[in-house]
Amino acid sequence: MTEHEQARLTLSDRADFEAIAGWVKPGSSVLDLGCGDGLLLRYLKQSHSIRGYGIEIADDNVIACVKNGVNVIQSDLERGLAGFDAESFDFVILSQTLQAMRRTEEIVKEMLRVGREAIVSFPNFGHWRSRLQVVLGRMPVSDELPYQWYDTPNIHLCTVDDFEDFCDEHGIDVLERVVIHQGRRVSLLPNLLGSLAVFRIA
Repeated sequence: MTEHEQARLTLSDRADFEAIAGWVKPGSSVLDLGCGDGLLLRYLKQSHSIRGYGIEIADDNVIACVKNGVNVIQSDLERGLAGFDAESFDFVILSQTLQAMRRTEEIVKEMLRVGREAIVSFPNFGHWRSRLQVVLGRMPVSDELPYQWYDTPNIHLCTVDDFEDFCDEHGIDVLERVVIHQGRRVSLLPNLLGSLAVFRIA
C-alpha cells in the first residue's frame, strides 16, 4: 500500500476530512489550525499538491507532524494569527476545534482575514441524540462529543442553525455546507439528524 493510500484509509476515520479535501483546489496554499498529527495536510499535499502549514500546540502532535512531513508551527491559537498577512493563504481550516476555542468570534475573523476562504467543522449539538440526553438530564456523550462534562475541552458547543445565524450576524457568506452522520451526508432535517457539520465560508 502506498503512502497516499495509507493516508486516504486513515482519512476515512474523519468524515469531515473527506468534505474538506473535496473543497480544497489542487495547488492551493493551506493553513490548518489545530492540525493535530498533520494527517490532513499530508494527504492534501500528496493528493492535491498543496503548499501547507499547520499550527499546533501539543508537543506530541508537533512531533507527529514532523514525522508526517508537515510544516508545523507550535503556537497557541488563542493568541491569534497576527504573524500572518491578510489573504496569505487560499484556505484556512479549523476542523473540530471551534467548540474548544475561548475567543470564537476572533478566531473566525482571523481565519477570514488570513485566508481567502475558510473551512470550519464542528460537532452538531442539535443532533437528536444530544437533545435526548439533555432531556433525560445528562450532558451528551457521543462519537463526536466523547468527553464527560468534567473533562471536556469543549466550551462553546453550537448547532448547525447557531453557526448559520453567527455567519449571518457577522456578514459572513456561507459558500457550501455539508452535514454528516456516521460518514453519510444528511440533507433532510440536518440540524436534527446530522452529528457533524462542515462549512466553507468567505
